[in-house]
Amino acid sequence: MFLRPFSRARQAALAAAGTLFAFGTASAAETAFIIPPPALDASAAGAAQEKAVIAGGCFWGVQAVFQHVKGVTSAVSGYAGGQAATADYNTVSGGRSGHAESVEITYDPKQVSYGQLLQIYFSVAHDPTQLNRQGPDSGTQYRSTVFPANDDQRKVAEAYIAQLNKSGVYPKALATTVEPLKAFYPAEGYHQDYLVRHPYSMYIMVNDVPKVENLAKTFPAAYRDKPVLVNP
Repeated sequence: MFLRPFSRARQAALAAAGTLFAFGTASAAETAFIIPPPALDASAAGAAQEKAVIAGGCFWGVQAVFQHVKGVTSAVSGYAGGQAATADYNTVSGGRSGHAESVEITYDPKQVSYGQLLQIYFSVAHDPTQLNRQGPDSGTQYRSTVFPANDDQRKVAEAYIAQLNKSGVYPKALATTVEPLKAFYPAEGYHQDYLVRHPYSMYIMVNDVPKVENLAKTFPAAYRDKPVLVNP
């Protein structure tokens, strides 16, 4: 099976993941935060499908989580926050492009609300207290960021971050930023459906499989076993 060479930062992360696995600490790599639903949520009225763009570390795991959420019709790995000219993996991996590894989620608001997607995002998709990093990955491209598509999404995201900071659930304040959505750029094809195509990758087993397992345990009503894939 051919695998494209990764950046030096990702190679270091893979090595760190291998060390965790070797010492039997893989289960500690990902923790689910049990959090309340948002007090303010977006209305289900309107379009049959809506989009949400979020960033929370390596897009492989974030994509995999939302591919298993009922009501989600598409979850695409990509880049947001920077310009079109720098929306490629090698440039983004340098940490100076302004982009974050992101996921664009297309969903049916009558089946799952924007607030419910954010609850999953803040609970099992990543650790929102980590600044410019997630687990073994570090750099601004791995920042925790919500990119609202409209003013309603912005209000829900900002209110929820404030609510969660007051809840006392997290050991420290959330590092999540809310940034304007300039554009979303899909990532290269070899990044799409990565967990499904490489389930036994050391990095995936340590960092990303636990996210999907946490989704199934923490949000059983929202979980679906068969993921919706970019390339079925």
